[in-house]
Amino acid sequence: MGEKLLEVFDLRTRIGRGPRAVRPVDGVSFHIRRGETFALLGESGCGKSMTALSLLRLLPPAGRIAGGRVELDGENLLALTERGMRSVRGNRIAMIFQEPMTSLNPVMTIGSQIGEVLELHKGLRGDALREKTVELLDAVGIPDAARRHGEYPHQLSGGMKQRVMIAIALAGEPDLLIADEPTTALDVTIQAQVLDLLRDLQKRYGMAVLLITHDLGVVAQMADRVAVMYAGQIVEQAPARRFFDTPQHPYSRRLFQALPDSSKRDRPLTVIPGSVPPLDRDFTGCRFAERCDRAWLHCRTQAPGWFDTGADAGVLCHLFDPGLVPETAPEATQEAGAASPEAPAESGSQPLLVVDGLQVHFPIQRGLFKRTVGHVKAVDGVSLDIPTRRTVALVGESGCGKTTVGKGILQLIRPTGGSVRFDGDELTRLRGERLRKRRADFQIIFQDPFSSMNPRMQVGDIIEEGMVAQRIGGDRAQRRARVEALLQQVGLRPEHAGRYPHEFSGGQRQRICIARTLAVNPKLIVCDEPTSALDVSVQAQILNLLKDLQASLGLAYLFITHDISVVAYLADRVAVMYLGRIVEEGSVDEVLEDARHPYTQALLSAVPDIEPDSGRAIIRLQGDMPSPANPPAGCHFHPRCPKARDECRRAYPPETALSPTHKARCFLLP
Repeated sequence: MGEKLLEVFDLRTRIGRGPRAVRPVDGVSFHIRRGETFALLGESGCGKSMTALSLLRLLPPAGRIAGGRVELDGENLLALTERGMRSVRGNRIAMIFQEPMTSLNPVMTIGSQIGEVLELHKGLRGDALREKTVELLDAVGIPDAARRHGEYPHQLSGGMKQRVMIAIALAGEPDLLIADEPTTALDVTIQAQVLDLLRDLQKRYGMAVLLITHDLGVVAQMADRVAVMYAGQIVEQAPARRFFDTPQHPYSRRLFQALPDSSKRDRPLTVIPGSVPPLDRDFTGCRFAERCDRAWLHCRTQAPGWFDTGADAGVLCHLFDPGLVPETAPEATQEAGAASPEAPAESGSQPLLVVDGLQVHFPIQRGLFKRTVGHVKAVDGVSLDIPTRRTVALVGESGCGKTTVGKGILQLIRPTGGSVRFDGDELTRLRGERLRKRRADFQIIFQDPFSSMNPRMQVGDIIEEGMVAQRIGGDRAQRRARVEALLQQVGLRPEHAGRYPHEFSGGQRQRICIARTLAVNPKLIVCDEPTSALDVSVQAQILNLLKDLQASLGLAYLFITHDISVVAYLADRVAVMYLGRIVEEGSVDEVLEDARHPYTQALLSAVPDIEPDSGRAIIRLQGDMPSPANPPAGCHFHPRCPKARDECRRAYPPETALSPTHKARCFLLP
């Protein structure tokens, strides 16, 4: 291993003053060697991003460094003046933030934003500045870099915006690149491209990388060493191979157990009860004790020390204290809860929902008189059916039309064409009061629970609102009793009815949205990316809840997602969507184990694997999805398909039945 580039000793950060000051970083120590990738892993709220901001001294106005040392090549960054730190930021240490759209200036061209760094740290001007900017854009894989140089952030896709952020970070030729959740908001195919790019650039420039993430699959692909952070402290450090083979801390083990996959379909996922404790108080014992299945009295009364477990490895846990008797701790529970009740087998009855040839086209209007000059074909002939008590997953990249399908089915967007039959009724023909009454039977759970709730309404009123609109649930006292029962059903307490959305965690807000959905007794729920913004432990709680509700209430789900591991755990059938059309559909085992369409194969290959040496080849898709306003002739996928032939460019492929339950659209199929 190389020499140490960055060393952090007992770093402590405070937000606010007095005894109630928040302590997001509370005694953190680690080092990063030249050229290596060091991953900082953990749930939201445990202090990962604040650690990175502390290294760069980019704290909020109320924040301050309360103690410790941060040494870059032996120089203490905490002792530098602000002027001295400006020569470090963007030059020796650069940072890629989680959300590129909020990090880029919307009124400056991307060339100007990269040029700012080059002017400040490299002194470039004029033609030399433009030439270097274009060179950086080309280095991060931006096609037609000379033209893109003059474009604005809104003209770029999400993956290209993230590449621009990487170009800005590279402009100063940093020794250390901090990547804060660099792929969280990206599809798996774009994520694979960005991770490949980071690896290639790291080798080319010899950078060290501090990777901040909660995605174990990304850590397995990228990291040389791993540190697990919890409640402001690092609770485990180890080389990546050793960490994935034998995680030591009970928190690390529970993170692995909470991951969904097909092998756990017949039982609930392991959950980590509770949440990260508030960091505005003193702790007398282990900070994880209240959520730990191996905690005993000593854990709650004495803070654990750090115990070395090998080279570059250690753990903050009483279980590794040779002076204590570990037998006093209860045995670790491998799985939480009893097996979920199995949904009954599908009968020969008609499906609850039958969608045939659904189309949703949006007009493109131009000129003073708003003349229609074309259409955005967001959904262009989608057919699927969902039986009672079954889950159909709709997967694909952002922009393929998944959410529009869900809204079109629910008549939140009126379809341009096609049929939507729900329980025998043709929904596209219903209007006014008839449609309003029918809406109680089908509901939607949105991706972002906070933005889907009125922040000025109490939770009880939010849940009750649907009952009032549908004139169901009896009088107010009866409705309030049902609200309390629903809160308990989704794992919350009746007294939560009097609180506001901002008083809850992300996972609790999603539970409130589920309770609101259940209030009108629906038969079908469209789940639009309901777990994509959640940590793995909270995700496990929500997935368990959805499975339990399906078994007990007989619900059918249309589950819209790009997370294949969730599909493997929850879905019965899978439909893969590309540019407004379904390209492959079948049972979850058929599609995930024997994918036949090249696009499905590429999606599955790009899913991060927690086995570092799985040997799985990733199928690289070039470019982004074409615009649905101008789809390619022939097969829509052929411009990105590594197996495309001449006939793929001439006509759209017909549907090929691969089994009674498995079908796909591809000329390569027999």
